[in-house]
Amino acid sequence: MNAKSRLCRDALASLKESHVLGRGWREPSIGIVHLGIGNFHRAHEAVYTEEAMLAAGGDWGICGVTLQGDVTKRDALMAQDGLYSVVERGPDGVKTTVVRALLEVLAMPHDRIRLFELLANTNVRIVSLTVTEKGYCRDPTSGDVDLAHPGVAHDLHNPDEPGTVPGILVAALRARRAAGIAPFTVLSCDNLSHNGAALRQVVCSYASALDTNLAAWIEREVAFPSTMVDRIVPSTTDADRDAALSALGLRDDAPVPCEPFRQWVIEDRFPAGRPAWDRVGAQLVDDVMPFELAKLRMLNATHSTLAYLSMLGGFATIDEAMSFAPMRTLIHAMMTHEIAPTLTVPRTFDLMAYRDALLARYSNPALKHRCAQIAMDGSQKIPPRLLGTISARLARGESIARLALCVAAWFVFLRGRADDGSTFSINDPMAARLASLVESAGNTPEGLIDAMLGCREVFDAELASSKTFRHELIAAVVQLNKGARAAIEHAALQP
Repeated sequence: MNAKSRLCRDALASLKESHVLGRGWREPSIGIVHLGIGNFHRAHEAVYTEEAMLAAGGDWGICGVTLQGDVTKRDALMAQDGLYSVVERGPDGVKTTVVRALLEVLAMPHDRIRLFELLANTNVRIVSLTVTEKGYCRDPTSGDVDLAHPGVAHDLHNPDEPGTVPGILVAALRARRAAGIAPFTVLSCDNLSHNGAALRQVVCSYASALDTNLAAWIEREVAFPSTMVDRIVPSTTDADRDAALSALGLRDDAPVPCEPFRQWVIEDRFPAGRPAWDRVGAQLVDDVMPFELAKLRMLNATHSTLAYLSMLGGFATIDEAMSFAPMRTLIHAMMTHEIAPTLTVPRTFDLMAYRDALLARYSNPALKHRCAQIAMDGSQKIPPRLLGTISARLARGESIARLALCVAAWFVFLRGRADDGSTFSINDPMAARLASLVESAGNTPEGLIDAMLGCREVFDAELASSKTFRHELIAAVVQLNKGARAAIEHAALQP
């Protein structure tokens, strides 16, 4: 296949109208810098942003930044002038759409000079992030920046050559303050409770370690709206590249697969302006918390449940797991009886309809969302997704058996071995610590539970001391030791 057949800006005119979001496109200037240019951002915020520019104009082109030191993604996307296709897989078939809002891609630390040129540019009014919980370099106990984090320690000693998220944001805000330029809005799009407030605390505590006056200015002048984001976006496969080639007649080395569903709820605090996201389906609200909690507890918690039980029981993808009738029964009951009763939502938010939509999305046979992908970073995901719900139900003396099964499945998963004897690696920022805890636990359920509940980075002392919680976890591990599928069947039969 020759170079002329690659997806690029010059080839846009050859595309069918159905393969772009709209024909009234003009090239914008860069107005958003996005840290963490992964698949999710490219299937979510970037799509909303392009649609918003088509609907209402504005210079909101995106510069995406990868923070991992690997130039592969940068080079693949820039070889295509920033273009890529979104391969939307639903029950009714596959829809392929080329996205044009991504204008430039940078890779840290290689492109540091260019990144800070953009962050100092008055046209850049939003810096958004999808870096996952571990990218915040956050002390899970205090919520402040983790001063013991090697990257944070480096950045504090080398504040003009930062590599971490808080280091980059503070260096850029410090430069804008010194130049008399209004600050950009910092927009977290990560699955983290109170994500805007959490990021604000990290950034301000990092800034305090450098300059208390700078920290006070950031706290006073910089907006950190919270958001709730939702779209299932698996990793890219060769099948997605083949689908893009078949639909477009052009080679796309960086397509993004996703489901048709998408949701974005945003606190409307943007002093320097924003795209017209509300014109294209995003919900702009005063308080995102009710929506965030519903998503964290209903979707993210059950996603983790599916992932850990599936890794043990031999289901490779979420739809495969949902085809096992007892698993579907378990997830339905978990949402209905243990999670939904802990939520207070606006009257217009029908939790049972939301539950049914989630079950349908999980069962989408076209998506092939890998359980191994969802199982990553459990130490960061378990607390916001599950432990708040468990604490709320324990406080009311209510059952937590299904919720405890998910936590117990994570414990057993950390052994790195499925029921059929196959092994897998643990991808987690605390992997070494977790491995040490599991190794020290011995072979009894009680040993495993006590070792893991002693991990204060995940479990606070109050929850860890709950006799009910410990009892339910032990009971769940006993069932899981008989096999994950048997444990799922057992849980599905519970009232």
